[in-house]
Amino acid sequence: MVVGILIEIIWPPHFLLALAYSLHWNGQCIQWPIRAILVKVVPGCDMAGVVVSKGSGVVKFNIGDEVYGNIQDFNAEGKLKQLGTLAEFTVVEEHLVAIKPKNLSFEEAASLPLAAQTAIEGFKVAGFKEGQTVFVIGGAGGVGSLVVQMAKFLFGASHVVATCSTPKVDFVKNLGADEVVDYTKTRYEDIKDKYDLVYDTIGDSKNSFVVAKDDAPIVDITWPPSYPKAIYSSLTVSGENLEQLRPYLETGKIKPVIDPTGPYYFTDVVEAFRYLETGRARGKVVISLFRPDNVPSLASWESRNNPMAEVISQKMSVNVVY
Repeated sequence: MVVGILIEIIWPPHFLLALAYSLHWNGQCIQWPIRAILVKVVPGCDMAGVVVSKGSGVVKFNIGDEVYGNIQDFNAEGKLKQLGTLAEFTVVEEHLVAIKPKNLSFEEAASLPLAAQTAIEGFKVAGFKEGQTVFVIGGAGGVGSLVVQMAKFLFGASHVVATCSTPKVDFVKNLGADEVVDYTKTRYEDIKDKYDLVYDTIGDSKNSFVVAKDDAPIVDITWPPSYPKAIYSSLTVSGENLEQLRPYLETGKIKPVIDPTGPYYFTDVVEAFRYLETGRARGKVVISLFRPDNVPSLASWESRNNPMAEVISQKMSVNVVY
């Protein structure tokens, strides 16, 4: 997730590629490893920023609005219109973003969309009902930390149990878990209680299924699920589901969780990815486009001396966010 700049229109593919197909850093193209294959691509699905211009068809947002969202709808028909948010400018349709909660920083807001949308979807596909119990595998992770909070405060679970390692037990308790299972000390087979929903965020459903009640749904957000009877849950990408979270975020019932090593900045991108690969992140790893002492004003992007503004004005009307 990235605190970056967003441009709002239906963008021609060639213009998107020229603008943000690859990230250049110190004159070199950063290559992102995906399943051991090096591919030139702009990573990142999430962003947060400020609208500085918009297309004629945009009706939900005005210039100056602070927005956030997940720009990457993998379930959309046809070809994807954008490739990532790790760039100064990002293209996205207005229905994919929402107004940023007033109490959140850009970094906090940018950490939420994909993880929050994934967390919500699991409860929906499971048909979870208020008053039921839930067992969360991976309660300290980016998605798991939100699943724990949503189970308690959004979906009304009567009892929430979550797993994590020893150093993260207190952290997960503070998220709202009624019980925390230290997986380094307790096996699934040693847990006597059974639960109405097993929500697996780490792909361990082949083992975690044993804590589910008979015929209870087992949700696995990894593909393919390691347990054949598990329900694979992806996500629905829209600004609408983010809007539904706003009252819970603004009242502090649900809180974004950013890894304490962050936020990282553009100059730290490689370091951020190396840290992600360690698997030790607590919550989400955020990359911020600007350091606190170098945030541009809205006027600076509207300046005629801005080369990007000049290019945009020659091509089409757009909606930009930083």
